Amino acid sequence: MITNDAVLMGVLAVILGGVFYTSSLKTPFWKKFYTFIPMILMCYFLPSLLNTFDIVDPSQSQLYFVASRYLLPACLVYLTLSVDFKRIYALGPKALIMFATGTIGVIIGGPLAILIISAFDPSMVGGQGPDAVWKGMTTIAGSWIGGGANQLAMKETFQVSDKLFSVMVTVDVIVAEVWMAFLLVMAARHGEIDAKSGADVKAIDKLVDTVEAFHNKIARIPTTKDLMILLAVGFGATGLAHFGATVITGSISHLEGMQGSPYASHFFWMVVIATTVGLILSFTRAKNLEGVGASNIGTVFIFILVATIGLKMDVKEIVHNWQLFVIGGIWILIHIGLLFLVRRMINAPIFFLAMGSKANIGGAASAPVLAAAFHPSLAPVGVLLAVLGYVIGTYGALLTGKLMEMAAPVAAAVPL
Repeated sequence: MITNDAVLMGVLAVILGGVFYTSSLKTPFWKKFYTFIPMILMCYFLPSLLNTFDIVDPSQSQLYFVASRYLLPACLVYLTLSVDFKRIYALGPKALIMFATGTIGVIIGGPLAILIISAFDPSMVGGQGPDAVWKGMTTIAGSWIGGGANQLAMKETFQVSDKLFSVMVTVDVIVAEVWMAFLLVMAARHGEIDAKSGADVKAIDKLVDTVEAFHNKIARIPTTKDLMILLAVGFGATGLAHFGATVITGSISHLEGMQGSPYASHFFWMVVIATTVGLILSFTRAKNLEGVGASNIGTVFIFILVATIGLKMDVKEIVHNWQLFVIGGIWILIHIGLLFLVRRMINAPIFFLAMGSKANIGGAASAPVLAAAFHPSLAPVGVLLAVLGYVIGTYGALLTGKLMEMAAPVAAAVPL
């Protein structure tokens, strides 16, 4: 029914605006609705209905291409230029340990899930083509370590087919948001949980004061000049990322063994260069652009990416590919189990466990939402850790992909 991208973009904008507006309402219905159904899930799910009911043919739309090639590198810059490694360190070792544990849980969980499922059906995880399940799982790794931007990077880097990607996005969103629901329940009872375990929460109370002081210091109403500088930084870096990616791929694509390699992908180098530019800027005065809304604009771009990804989802795939949801379930359980084990060993507050997980699985779109469920002023902490997830997301997902590639042939050889 909808074949004009301008019309489709308008529809997606209305959907996103509607979700954000209703999620901000304080009426009992909407408060209860978004308690059980997270906002980000709706931003995926509602656009997916356009595909599920054949209102839109996503293969004929260029919105995904525009979002992934132009908005993606800009949002990576906006989200990483505010990284302050001293502040991350100041969060304390327990916060960073739980974050690292969450990342490791994703990295090892994927290959282990492949090996476990191979004991029942090795044919599910073998293969080398664009429809190979392990390749599709790399996109989940990108999302679960970093976010939507890194997910797109893995899709392009490992050349995952659109059909498999649609299924994997559905697995990613549903499995992750079921876990999000449990985390929100724990957030509501965090005082009781921490008191029972005897966890020291003084560091969190100090963080509340520190974060509020920092944001009050740099926050100001952006002027037209500020916004133009933001555009110059974001899209200037985007242009540089495309230029650098073209030069690098042109130099290495002819080398032996690089044909078809994900490391010879233009998209891969575009993402790496954009992330690197953002990190370099974080050591300059450009980091103060956070005070005029750099991460807010980056988050807007993320949600546009989320909506275009949602267009590729087909809800009917849940019934047709239930086995892949089993793999996703095993994967997330390994991640959760490792988090609870390490939390018990170091007696960390439940907030650090929640952030250690959600800064990976959810990223900048949902980590601040969960952090605010503990205390409104802690939302920037969620952003801070989520940005760290974006920084390492591409690299961690590439490592996970390599491990899964190594596990897949072994799994395919395991007898039933």
